[in-house]
Amino acid sequence: MGQFEPQPPVQEEPTIGKLVVDAFDDFGALLRNVIALAKSEMKVSVKTGGIGVALFALAGFLVLLAIVMISFAAAYFIVMAGLDPAWAFLIVFGAYMLIAALLGFIGYLKVRKVRAPEKTIAQVQELPRTLLNQP
Repeated sequence: MGQFEPQPPVQEEPTIGKLVVDAFDDFGALLRNVIALAKSEMKVSVKTGGIGVALFALAGFLVLLAIVMISFAAAYFIVMAGLDPAWAFLIVFGAYMLIAALLGFIGYLKVRKVRAPEKTIAQVQELPRTLLNQP
């Protein structure tokens, strides 16, 4: 009886078609991951930007209120203290303008914190080099 020696399994080389399909699958996964990263980075920036815009809107609304309120109740309290009505109305107007300026400044600081999705931009810039196998 002859003894059969176990032969190692034959490894088949992958076909070009399989390699192309694998490359497209990997590229698709990479693209999905880049999009997910961009979404996560943008959520933070959009929230911060939204708060800044809301503060700007509030400042604008207070400016409109200041125009209406300049001739009403608060000025009459100052008049009751003995000041001329014209000066009383000017003081109230100035107070509302200071409040609006403060809210506008806070809104500016919030909007200034909005940043571009730096990680996503860096990964997208790496894609051409990766696809061309350049180090």
